[in-house]
Amino acid sequence: MRLFISREEHLRRTALARAEARRRGQDALVLFSPAQIFYLTGFVFIATERPIALIVAGDSMVLFVPRLEEDHAVAHAVVDRVVTYPEYPAETHPMLHLAELLGSLGLERAQLGADGDGYPGIMGYRGPRLSEVLPDASVRLMRDLVEEMIMVKSEEELALIRESARWGNLAHALLQEYTRPGVIESEVSHRASYDATVAMVRALGPQYRPLSWTFPGARAGYRGQVGKQSAIAHAMTTNARIQAGDVLVTGASAAVGGYYSELERAMVVAPVTDEHRKFFSLMLGAQDTAFEAIRPGRPCGEVDRAVRAFFEKHDLMPYWRHHVGHAMGIGIHEAPFFDIGDATEMLPGMVFTVEPGIYVPEFAGFRHSDTLVVTESGFEMLTYCPRDLESLTIAG
Repeated sequence: MRLFISREEHLRRTALARAEARRRGQDALVLFSPAQIFYLTGFVFIATERPIALIVAGDSMVLFVPRLEEDHAVAHAVVDRVVTYPEYPAETHPMLHLAELLGSLGLERAQLGADGDGYPGIMGYRGPRLSEVLPDASVRLMRDLVEEMIMVKSEEELALIRESARWGNLAHALLQEYTRPGVIESEVSHRASYDATVAMVRALGPQYRPLSWTFPGARAGYRGQVGKQSAIAHAMTTNARIQAGDVLVTGASAAVGGYYSELERAMVVAPVTDEHRKFFSLMLGAQDTAFEAIRPGRPCGEVDRAVRAFFEKHDLMPYWRHHVGHAMGIGIHEAPFFDIGDATEMLPGMVFTVEPGIYVPEFAGFRHSDTLVVTESGFEMLTYCPRDLESLTIAG
């Protein structure tokens, strides 16, 4: 199988974005978001203080990058032209170079659609807004234009997410196999991630590229959700030593062609108590309730509403911390969300995580996360690790 998005699909995406911008009365698009630039061009890069922008103007696609990215961009970006500037901050600010470029394209007085009014302030970056360096142009914020395209996945995208799920499943299986009382969480996490990544690279061969600068292959771990810390939904690693009776909340995934899946499980290190069984069963009930609510044509918020009703019925609201899930693919989190405040209609091709959690302070947290794609009649599960307590119990 192809392990990256084809040039033809990138060109199709660009044509759709260009047509939508014109429909909205814009002469050109200026995009700064790494995710949106990657979606249209296939160019993945390390976002730093150096501004990078994509200009979609007329029939041309121009990528604006610092000199250090030139060779990389020329080799991999599906664009018509790559234009560089020397460095940031330099004697002339990169945003002034961008203004000159836009002027050379006849856009100094244009209607510009943009995903932000300039480059975001990351890693110490400071600079003028796009509207400030092009005072005679009209800059209209429309981050949603490409974001709405990203929401519905193509068959090429789904193939990459399925492949991610396959290797995330292996990483998770190794994590469970290597886990036992007495090991340190980072020790077992690194071992499982390394072994899964080596197997992945060997199996997929030289055409495999993760297209991720933070995610070199497959990985699995606990990210601090060990024992009582598992009750903190977004815990940070403490290098805890795993002990008998601990609840462990896992996370596993793999980067394939710039796309990701998400697999999470609550595991229990024996001995398993009645309290473990109670909350584990309720967590499964909450996730099953979410699955039953996922149908094309329904608002995303209805999934969260159904799960909240389950929580209220079982007196679980004191242990509620977050919505049911989120879309994903290029990003670990994407829009839309299974949240009571999100009225976006579920459409075939949307990929979501389903991860309602129960978090009992000073005891444990219980969360499974599965990745699925909405279909014409319901959904297809993309992750496939066992969900039952017996399969997820670690021998003491």
